[in-house]
Amino acid sequence: MTAVLEKPMRTTRSIVRFSAPFLLYGLDAPLPAGEYYVDQDDEVIEGASWTAYRRVATFIHLPAIHTRTMTRQVLQIDHADLEAALVKDGGTSTALTRAE
Repeated sequence: MTAVLEKPMRTTRSIVRFSAPFLLYGLDAPLPAGEYYVDQDDEVIEGASWTAYRRVATFIHLPAIHTRTMTRQVLQIDHADLEAALVKDGGTSTALTRAE
């Protein structure tokens, strides 16, 4: 049996704010305006004298942060789709960094 070495990962959490309902690719219906947690997973790329990170996944937490419901979901989304939706909305994002 051979051991598989996993590359170190980091997760960055941010909050995105939408002022109007928005739609992301792959979702059946628009999501309501509000604030949403977004997690971005990056893997480490190590060089001889430098370290860099490459985005490997982006996730959005549903529903919006201040929505009261018992059901929560985390969906993998395309980062470019999220950025396009934010630009279209004129929304903002605030980084809350946490490494895991």
